[in-house]
Amino acid sequence: MTRYHPRLAEVMTDRQGLKLAAQLNLGTAELTHEISERLRAGRERALAQRKVEVRRAPAWVAQGQTAALGWGGEESMGLFGRLSAAIALGALVIGLIGINDTLSDERARELADVDMALLTDDLPPAAYADPGFIQFLQKDL
Repeated sequence: MTRYHPRLAEVMTDRQGLKLAAQLNLGTAELTHEISERLRAGRERALAQRKVEVRRAPAWVAQGQTAALGWGGEESMGLFGRLSAAIALGALVIGLIGINDTLSDERARELADVDMALLTDDLPPAAYADPGFIQFLQKDL
């Protein structure tokens, strides 16, 4: 099965349409004035009623190994879609703030535990800065 580029398929369809229109126009010279006018009026009504094609970016655009989510697609985001996106974004921000606070509190508690262990130990804190004490600790291990 051969896959064509979307633009190539579009060009081929346009060419076929132009060929068909040319063949139909060849036969219009033989038509009466009344029939020509009815056809013209029908064409004008059809053109007035046809929908204008709006091209939007697809929701997922993939190229190579990357993908991006866009706002386009078949339907645009309505009020409910925008509201739900804002609620999801708010929940994400609140969650990130909560995680940051929790991690900051844990780190402060860990530092406080180390400080408390140093201060309540039998040795004064200045002993930990003494190079001889570090050698003493290494010999006992």
